[in-house]
Amino acid sequence: MPVPPTMIQLPSPNHDARPPGQAVDILVLHYTAMADAAGALAILRNPDAKVSAHYLIDEDGTIYQMVPEARRAWHAGVSHWAGASDINARSIGIELANPGPGPNARPFAEPLMQALEKLAHDILGRHPIPPARVLGHSDVAPARKQDPGETFDWRRLAAAGIGLWPTDVRPLAAQTLGPGDVGEAVSALQVELARFGFGAVNTGHYDAATAEIITAFQRHWRPARVSGIADAQTQDLLAALIAASG
Repeated sequence: MPVPPTMIQLPSPNHDARPPGQAVDILVLHYTAMADAAGALAILRNPDAKVSAHYLIDEDGTIYQMVPEARRAWHAGVSHWAGASDINARSIGIELANPGPGPNARPFAEPLMQALEKLAHDILGRHPIPPARVLGHSDVAPARKQDPGETFDWRRLAAAGIGLWPTDVRPLAAQTLGPGDVGEAVSALQVELARFGFGAVNTGHYDAATAEIITAFQRHWRPARVSGIADAQTQDLLAALIAASG
């Protein structure tokens, strides 16, 4: 039986008040992109850095709380989801100790994942966060961020009741769309991406912004092949997720 995670209070000065009456309805996951948790904690608690998160989970499963959930931590930066642009105001941010891609890449540690499941369940019990609003930093900031990346096990979280994973996927799309394509099919794709929550703009042009959003979508929901190209499988997964999210 898993050992309950340890919670350590390690306050950061980098936070402010949420807007009056603003509910928390988004959970955002990050990776630290640093060699160890100590280095990340130093930055997240440095007043000059002006960045923070509510929690950081170390690879051994230790949870550090830096910002009270009632306060706005500064973790998402310039971001967008479902028409909202101040994601910090309505979200809780969790940093996961992992170096990310590159020469030091390694899987997310099992004690970390167990602690994340416990912490996320606790957070969902306190706040009305729908499954479709358990997101990665790359989902809300696809032009800037990649975390927590395609090696993060979103399927496992969804199986534990945290977040959304496509199950009833039906073959609906036939046309592959990619950079340079224009027309009604591209416009319809952009509309559906925005309907799901991404900050897609209906231009009818498969531009760089659309490719970045598709890349972010694939990192989360089709990690086996992250291409930035909206092939039939990607479009079918998007349709299934929209249907599942109601």
